[in-house]
Amino acid sequence: MYPELAVLGISEGSSPALVSLVGRQCALLPSYQIARQELAARGTPLDIKVVHRIARQLGAAVLTSRTRDRLRWRAGTLPPGSDLAGRRVAAMIDGGRTRVPTLIRKQKGKGKGKKQRRRYKAEWCEPKLLIIFEIDEQGRLKKKTRPWIDGTFAGPDEAMELLAVHLHCLGARQAEVVVFVADGAPWIWERLEWVERRLDLEAGRAVRVLDWCHAVPNLSLALEALGLPEDERQRLYGELRGCLREGWWGLVLDELETLGAAAGNPKDLEQPLGYLTKHARAGHLEYKRLRRRGLPQGSGAIESAIRRVINLRLKGPGLMWQEENAEGALALRAAAVSERWAETMAWVREEMGRDRRVGWQWVAPDRPNPWGVQAERSKKL
Repeated sequence: MYPELAVLGISEGSSPALVSLVGRQCALLPSYQIARQELAARGTPLDIKVVHRIARQLGAAVLTSRTRDRLRWRAGTLPPGSDLAGRRVAAMIDGGRTRVPTLIRKQKGKGKGKKQRRRYKAEWCEPKLLIIFEIDEQGRLKKKTRPWIDGTFAGPDEAMELLAVHLHCLGARQAEVVVFVADGAPWIWERLEWVERRLDLEAGRAVRVLDWCHAVPNLSLALEALGLPEDERQRLYGELRGCLREGWWGLVLDELETLGAAAGNPKDLEQPLGYLTKHARAGHLEYKRLRRRGLPQGSGAIESAIRRVINLRLKGPGLMWQEENAEGALALRAAAVSERWAETMAWVREEMGRDRRVGWQWVAPDRPNPWGVQAERSKKL
């Protein structure tokens, strides 16, 4: 390591401007090859291996900087921010899909003497993505503001911890209200209480909402399970949907239970009715009250973020990623899509200028924690 070059932001013979340019092109364009062609058209011809290397190293640097912040947060030495102080905030999290190859047969020999080719099995994994943004009086993204987007290929524990770290760094504890909107995935709802407790959110400042577009389909499934005639089912669906929109979930559940008893409690009714009952009793279906307060009722923001960040870059026919490379690409893509590229690069240069170590790995924790989340350490490559 050359300290003088580190202070100037020069990494592996690449200037900060070149690293930022290559990383941004690789994050925004659909492939590394197209990124190389675009760089060449702009007067920066590079070998494809150089493009790969710069993008991978930049992604690793972003993940390393993020991990250091998370370790400082665990130790209680990361100061809270103030970006969201006094603001109305929405936080959403969901999962996408990306193919990750698994080696099932090793290669034997090399070149012309190769006797056996390596084989891979492509398996789908679920990267977790989160988005945080300021909302206006109608519960939408406030104009002239930018969201914060991030994600991880680790498990749900690490994803929710990442959400808590971002909210802490943005000063969500001082926000007017923080609205958590999600679909019915149990891994989200089971951990929201822990997030609120770690952020020390006061009672009334944290609101949990079940996405409207996930509540209504379960109402439709419940009516289908009753085996009613089509005209009757459509009429009941319209009436009960209106009741649900007004927040009268008690009437909806009573009607479904009455109809289910008359139909002999069909087995297919158990899942949608149990789904609605669980979220209703937890207070996640107060849609009329949400509209009065100007809070979001749907998770369209995170669905859009998954499409723009994951589907348009990490997911595609025949596209496979090594998990560590995919997470770095996800972090870079999120910074570019959320229009926070410049500040992300400045943050990474500052962190890596002090310590150039990368390759942070999971190790056993030194003390117990609520989920068994493991601590991390770094190794010098």
